[in-house]
Amino acid sequence: EDRIAQILADGDIDNEEMQEKSPETIKKYLHYLKEKIEFPCMVTGIEDFPWEEKYILGPGNKKEYEKLKKDNPSYKDKFEILAFYEDEDYDEQIMVNVRRLSDKKEFVLDLDYLETIDKKSTNYRLLDDYSVWHVNY
Repeated sequence: EDRIAQILADGDIDNEEMQEKSPETIKKYLHYLKEKIEFPCMVTGIEDFPWEEKYILGPGNKKEYEKLKKDNPSYKDKFEILAFYEDEDYDEQIMVNVRRLSDKKEFVLDLDYLETIDKKSTNYRLLDDYSVWHVNY
């Protein structure tokens, strides 16, 4: 929480600004990450992506899932972050443009679903802190 407070609330953990996801705090976090993330940044999924849920946790057909993974990103895939996705109308969370390493297909993914492959990299803590904040505040 201390690191997140430094980014969003000038070090004040109790600051209301840190508690809320708003267009302003998302933009503030985006600006911070754009300055700090080191490239190349290789990532994978933390957990199943929303489209995969019915196949992993529900009644989805395994063969259909394997077929769909060819054209859709899977949380088990490895990706390279290419850039931060910026859209004036989208300010609910930070998204990134990624390239799947296995076949070079490109996707736009929610950053809070991703973690670095190298847990010792400086990027690991940056992405983990963002995910913690995004999920919990």
